[in-house]
Amino acid sequence: MIIDYDYFEKVDIRVGKIVEVDDFPEAKKPAYKLRIDFGEFGVKASSAQITTLYSKEELLGKLVVCVTNFPPRQVGPFMSEVLTTGFYREDGAVVLAMPEREVPLGARLA
Repeated sequence: MIIDYDYFEKVDIRVGKIVEVDDFPEAKKPAYKLRIDFGEFGVKASSAQITTLYSKEELLGKLVVCVTNFPPRQVGPFMSEVLTTGFYREDGAVVLAMPEREVPLGARLA
Protein backbone atom coordinates (compact mmCIF):
# COMPACT_ATOMS: atom_id res chain seq x y z
CA MET A 1 0.00 0.00 0.00
CA ILE A 2 1.34 3.43 -0.95
CA ILE A 3 0.51 6.28 1.43
CA ASP A 4 1.08 9.98 1.14
CA TYR A 5 2.99 12.12 3.64
CA ASP A 6 -0.19 13.58 5.17
CA TYR A 7 -1.31 10.04 6.06
CA PHE A 8 2.10 9.22 7.57
CA GLU A 9 2.00 12.37 9.72
CA LYS A 10 -1.12 11.03 11.45
CA VAL A 11 0.99 8.33 13.09
CA ASP A 12 2.48 9.81 16.28
CA ILE A 13 5.85 8.09 16.74
CA ARG A 14 7.85 9.25 19.76
CA VAL A 15 10.89 8.27 21.79
CA GLY A 16 10.57 7.19 25.40
CA LYS A 17 12.79 5.76 28.12
CA ILE A 18 11.99 2.42 29.72
CA VAL A 19 11.72 3.12 33.46
CA GLU A 20 10.15 -0.13 34.69
CA VAL A 21 10.16 -3.73 33.43
CA ASP A 22 8.05 -6.52 34.91
CA ASP A 23 7.45 -10.12 33.97
CA PHE A 24 4.13 -10.80 32.25
CA PRO A 25 3.37 -14.47 32.95
CA GLU A 26 -0.29 -14.07 31.90
CA ALA A 27 0.65 -13.20 28.29
CA LYS A 28 0.01 -15.85 25.61
CA LYS A 29 3.59 -15.45 24.33
CA PRO A 30 6.55 -14.58 26.58
CA ALA A 31 6.48 -10.82 27.17
CA TYR A 32 7.36 -8.01 29.54
CA LYS A 33 5.19 -5.23 30.92
CA LEU A 34 6.98 -1.93 30.32
CA ARG A 35 6.52 1.55 31.77
CA ILE A 36 7.92 4.12 29.35
CA ASP A 37 8.59 7.78 30.16
CA PHE A 38 7.77 10.22 27.34
CA GLY A 39 8.78 13.37 29.22
CA GLU A 40 6.07 16.02 29.09
CA PHE A 41 3.71 13.45 27.52
CA GLY A 42 3.80 11.29 30.65
CA VAL A 43 4.55 7.67 31.47
CA LYS A 44 2.71 5.05 29.44
CA ALA A 45 2.41 1.27 29.63
CA SER A 46 3.28 -1.22 26.90
CA SER A 47 3.47 -4.99 26.54
CA ALA A 48 6.36 -6.25 24.43
CA GLN A 49 7.35 -9.74 23.25
CA ILE A 50 11.07 -9.11 23.60
CA THR A 51 12.09 -11.65 26.23
CA THR A 52 14.21 -13.68 23.79
CA LEU A 53 16.87 -11.01 23.25
CA TYR A 54 16.57 -8.69 26.27
CA SER A 55 16.79 -9.15 30.03
CA LYS A 56 14.77 -6.92 32.33
CA GLU A 57 17.94 -5.34 33.67
CA GLU A 58 19.26 -4.64 30.17
CA LEU A 59 16.05 -2.82 29.18
CA LEU A 60 16.00 -0.33 32.06
CA GLY A 61 17.02 3.11 30.83
CA LYS A 62 16.90 2.19 27.13
CA LEU A 63 15.38 4.67 24.68
CA VAL A 64 12.71 3.08 22.47
CA VAL A 65 10.59 4.21 19.54
CA CYS A 66 6.83 3.90 20.13
CA VAL A 67 3.55 4.63 18.35
CA THR A 68 1.67 6.73 20.89
CA ASN A 69 -1.68 7.44 19.24
CA PHE A 70 -3.18 3.96 18.89
CA PRO A 71 -6.13 3.35 21.20
CA PRO A 72 -5.23 1.41 24.37
CA ARG A 73 -5.33 -2.36 23.87
CA GLN A 74 -6.22 -4.98 26.45
CA VAL A 75 -3.55 -7.69 26.56
CA GLY A 76 -4.81 -10.26 29.05
CA PRO A 77 -5.17 -8.45 32.39
CA PHE A 78 -2.90 -5.59 31.23
CA MET A 79 -3.82 -2.40 29.35
CA SER A 80 -1.15 -1.50 26.76
CA GLU A 81 -1.23 2.23 25.94
CA VAL A 82 1.54 2.47 23.32
CA LEU A 83 3.08 0.19 20.69
CA THR A 84 6.79 -0.37 21.26
CA THR A 85 8.30 -0.86 17.81
CA GLY A 86 10.87 -3.36 16.63
CA PHE A 87 11.93 -5.64 13.82
CA TYR A 88 11.37 -9.39 13.48
CA ARG A 89 14.38 -11.56 12.82
CA GLU A 90 14.19 -14.83 10.88
CA ASP A 91 14.06 -16.75 14.17
CA GLY A 92 10.99 -14.74 15.28
CA ALA A 93 12.83 -12.70 17.91
CA VAL A 94 12.14 -8.97 18.01
CA VAL A 95 14.94 -6.38 17.94
CA LEU A 96 13.76 -3.07 19.43
CA ALA A 97 13.82 0.11 17.36
CA MET A 98 16.04 2.51 19.31
CA PRO A 99 17.65 5.87 18.49
CA GLU A 100 21.41 5.62 18.10
CA ARG A 101 22.00 8.84 20.08
CA GLU A 102 20.36 10.66 22.96
CA VAL A 103 17.24 12.65 22.08
CA PRO A 104 14.74 14.41 24.36
CA LEU A 105 12.04 12.20 25.84
CA GLY A 106 8.85 12.59 23.84
CA ALA A 107 10.68 13.73 20.68
CA ARG A 108 8.62 12.98 17.59
CA LEU A 109 9.95 10.97 14.67
CA ALA A 110 10.66 13.37 11.81
